[in-house]
Amino acid sequence: MYRSHTCGDLRVAHNNQEVTLSGWVQGVRDKGFMIYIDLRDRYGITQLYFDEESTPKDIIEKAQKLGREFVIQVKGTVVERSSKNPKIPTGDIEVLVSELNILNNAMVPPFTIEDKTDGGEDIRMKYRYLDIRRNPVKNNLIFRHKVAMEVRKFLSDEGFIEVETPYLIKSTPEGARDFVVPSRMNEGQFYALPQSPQTFKQLLMVGGMDKYFQIVKCFRDEDLRADRQPEFTQIDCEMAFVDQEDILNVFEHLTKHLLKEIKGVTIDNFPRMTYDDAMRKYGNDKPDIRFGMEFGELNEVAQHKEFGVFNDAELVVGIAVPSAASYTRKELDALVNWVKRPQVGAKGMVYAKYNEDGTFKSTVDKFYDQDDLANWAKATGAKPGDLICVLSGDANKTRAQLSALRMDLAERLELRNPNEFAPLWVIDFPLLELDEETGHYHAMHHPFTSPKPGQLELLDSDPGAVKANAYDLVLNGNEIGGGSIRIHNKDMQATMFKHLGFTPEEAKAQFGFLMDAFQYGAPPHGGLAFGLDRLVSILGGQETIRDFIAFPKNNSGRDVMIDAPAFIDDDQLKELSLKLDLKK
Repeated sequence: MYRSHTCGDLRVAHNNQEVTLSGWVQGVRDKGFMIYIDLRDRYGITQLYFDEESTPKDIIEKAQKLGREFVIQVKGTVVERSSKNPKIPTGDIEVLVSELNILNNAMVPPFTIEDKTDGGEDIRMKYRYLDIRRNPVKNNLIFRHKVAMEVRKFLSDEGFIEVETPYLIKSTPEGARDFVVPSRMNEGQFYALPQSPQTFKQLLMVGGMDKYFQIVKCFRDEDLRADRQPEFTQIDCEMAFVDQEDILNVFEHLTKHLLKEIKGVTIDNFPRMTYDDAMRKYGNDKPDIRFGMEFGELNEVAQHKEFGVFNDAELVVGIAVPSAASYTRKELDALVNWVKRPQVGAKGMVYAKYNEDGTFKSTVDKFYDQDDLANWAKATGAKPGDLICVLSGDANKTRAQLSALRMDLAERLELRNPNEFAPLWVIDFPLLELDEETGHYHAMHHPFTSPKPGQLELLDSDPGAVKANAYDLVLNGNEIGGGSIRIHNKDMQATMFKHLGFTPEEAKAQFGFLMDAFQYGAPPHGGLAFGLDRLVSILGGQETIRDFIAFPKNNSGRDVMIDAPAFIDDDQLKELSLKLDLKK
């Protein structure tokens, strides 16, 4: 056998035992009369030593040829160390080697395989199989496994059945762009990779499965932003004979279970906030409520003077930044420049210091007196020592800009504690969203989302006012899950397609199979999907999903390790009845 124990097993209780270990050489220290080697595997590190007085000469010579990341097997005796290492679990012992087998040589790695490495992100992604040997990456993948297992356990105990749905499906015009796959046997036709198993899980409800879940890969061919991946993993769930309250209760309990079992954290409070309130108070639909800085609308107290910038604005809105009145002029100028960056897009920022003595000093003292600024403080909830930051302009854009500033300030002030967890349900989303460029409505979630009870008739008279029977679960300022009660009636689904611009013929061609299924006794149903990558990263105290994916893509959607995507040869193109005309 290659090993009797792992490199993380041995303790003082194993003293004087003969053992066999296998692993990678972490480091070699040749003291002349003594050679020390740190041997590493997934489970830990064990120190080996070779003593010229007791180790055979040929074994010593072999050990002197070892380099970092050589794969070796050793046999030897466990010895209690005289100089112990409290930093590792095996630090009380070492192994006196009597036999050494080199299982494989290794080139010098392009970066050090240590917790704090000298390798940049690009080189580590190219050699991801080496990066996985490092504890931070290895532990993230083990952590992901633990979360997934707890999810499976909880849902199975709740009566959910895991069902696999197809990866080769039909392309549909909704949502992001599909990844398409040419069919060799059906010339000129294409499959699509699923953006989600949405219609299949609804069909499973029609099929009477009642409670379904799947931890499933999904694919979206969209322009990548930071921390987005073209393929991602969902915890996909659906339930029959339920309303919104039933679903929220089940997945509150799942979230509580994960926080308790994975993090040892007990959370009792899952507040709920409407979409409209989230946008008004925080400027986005996934607010981080671990800290304050709620928006204070200032139109009534800021538009009565001669300051044209505010008077001409649709919205004047501010936040109180705790204990920031002490910021220097240089720091304040940096904040102004930050909001004026193209990524944020504000034209400028007005600020007012709320001094400890109760007085105010602002950039617009020419227009506003102390009473006016006191009203600003009241509207934003500012206290002595705080800084009031104010933006103005178009309502939607200004809220988004102030939201970006709020989050940046929270990072600077270290208010986003990764060990604190604040879940939030956001409910009552608009059913439809107006595309300002085309003037057409599209589904904010997807076209199978049901409107709130009693609001269907508004689709004809005021479609923008219709609320969706939809909900998102937010954790620490990140959307970790979302879902809705689905339409389960053919006529209502046809009405929804009509308002989304589908002709009856287009609706039948794209989704006829689903509408046909509704005619055979579709139960009321709804569901939710968690983003596993995002959920795991937040539970792991981080917000970078790439760190919790074994083989991630870079920001251009490329796998730099295997060099994909890549061109295929002419014979493959011919088999698939495809032609490429790439003009160089």
